Amino acid sequence: MEKEIEIQAAVFRRLLRHLDSRKDVQNIELMNLAGFCRNCFSKWTVAEAEKLGVTVDIDQAREQVYGMPYNEWKEKHQLPATEEQLAKFNQLNSK
Repeated sequence: MEKEIEIQAAVFRRLLRHLDSRKDVQNIELMNLAGFCRNCFSKWTVAEAEKLGVTVDIDQAREQVYGMPYNEWKEKHQLPATEEQLAKFNQLNSK
């Protein structure tokens, strides 16, 4: 079991590195295609930590996921969502 957890942690770190290398892929695109985004990872981190009795601040979790403070990442890499992206997002999330 210990090796399984190590492997899963390594895969998660690899996924974060991959997302970091694809800053051009916007969160709304991830949400529309996969149903989750970088922010979801942050929220899941906080939720899973709580289950283990550990307090993790959402800003700390976001910095872990984004590799920098969230506001800085947004300023540098987040583009405004297009009308089409927003429409698809709203359609998918109204069900």
